[in-house]
Amino acid sequence: MGGWSVHSVSTPLSLSLGSHSLPKPAYYCCFNYGFPVKSRKAPFCAISIRCCASASKSYNVNKILQAEPEIDDFVVVNFYRFVFIKDPQHEIAKHLTFLKGLDIHGRIYINEQGINAQYSGPSKHSFAYVEWLKEDDRFSDILVQTSPAFNRHAFPKLKLRYKPSLVQLEGGISHLPLLDPSMRAAAIAPSEWRKRLEAVNNNDAASNTNPRTNYILLDVRNGYEWDIGHFHGAQRPDVDCFRSTSFGISPTEGVASDQLLQVDKEKTDILMYCTGGIRCDVYSTILRQQGFQNLYTLEGGVSHYLKTEGPVKWIGNLFTFDSRLSLPPSAYNNETMIEASMTQQAFDSDKFAKCYVCNSQVSELRHRNCANLDCNFLFLCCENCVMDLRGCCCYNCMTAPRRRPVLPGFQRYKMWHVYRDQKVEA
Repeated sequence: MGGWSVHSVSTPLSLSLGSHSLPKPAYYCCFNYGFPVKSRKAPFCAISIRCCASASKSYNVNKILQAEPEIDDFVVVNFYRFVFIKDPQHEIAKHLTFLKGLDIHGRIYINEQGINAQYSGPSKHSFAYVEWLKEDDRFSDILVQTSPAFNRHAFPKLKLRYKPSLVQLEGGISHLPLLDPSMRAAAIAPSEWRKRLEAVNNNDAASNTNPRTNYILLDVRNGYEWDIGHFHGAQRPDVDCFRSTSFGISPTEGVASDQLLQVDKEKTDILMYCTGGIRCDVYSTILRQQGFQNLYTLEGGVSHYLKTEGPVKWIGNLFTFDSRLSLPPSAYNNETMIEASMTQQAFDSDKFAKCYVCNSQVSELRHRNCANLDCNFLFLCCENCVMDLRGCCCYNCMTAPRRRPVLPGFQRYKMWHVYRDQKVEA
């Protein structure tokens, strides 16, 4: 189980989590975040803790490195924050200095608009970085999402660098007013989001205090993400890359997939969601500039919702942009699964996912890449079609000159260059 190394203290903390306890004595900074708890009854779940209080800014990385982690002690951490950073290169240098020697792999991008991080590592290393970051007032209250890594690292290496756009969008995002909270969508807590979903699906009022009946549930992700999991009632996005998203800014004719094409911008509530929240924050500023007034986003994204509410109103798994490819709702919180299983049965959550090749139901909600190196298409596939097409997405790709071997089960291919010069077996 993950722990911290903090030296100067003010208030001690002792906390029991079933058969697990935090180390004693322990003294912590004041912040909220989720971290994994292993037990015999529940393989893995995520919980949130509020901890107080320490004025220390001293960390001993060598002590953190002394403990060898178990394979199942690895976690994946995600967080972001839009905040003005005057000197991004200096900020990057500070982060690199702290992370030197820690076993952290992932993508950490920093620029003048803030930080966006997704990384994996042993829990002690991963949370030491979070704690160090939260000592900075600019990041003291960031919402940190965690999930099990499985098989050690979920990323091949660490990339900590300056990036002009924290997320990729056509035309970039540096010109968007991301640092102005009033220009972004209003964040809705998962419990409130659940209530509004019920209103949307029942075509009724969201609450006694909000009598509007015009709602749009907007999935601000990619189509292939929707394919393995989405909220009940959400339409499939007609894009395969977020940079191409064009809700509300499409041409006035011929774009039937644009849910915002002819809505009343003053009277319609737009309920936006994505995996962790950052894409909604970015895109909502565009919609705000287009005149949409009632914009709402799911706080912390789907991962935060699954942790607190379970899979109520959610169908399937959650796509992840790392080697895991997808996670079931139980990976975020096993305890909420008991309540959710009763309300989820009516949705038949595993029947919406279809094989890209034959359109039959798939049993495993995980994408695979086409074995054709020059295609690499990401798609869902049933076991029969995997074998029949030798891991390819179509018959044309089966005759391609450069093909990777058929992977057993739902493993993920290694980096492209590993197969680049290999000969294709007949």
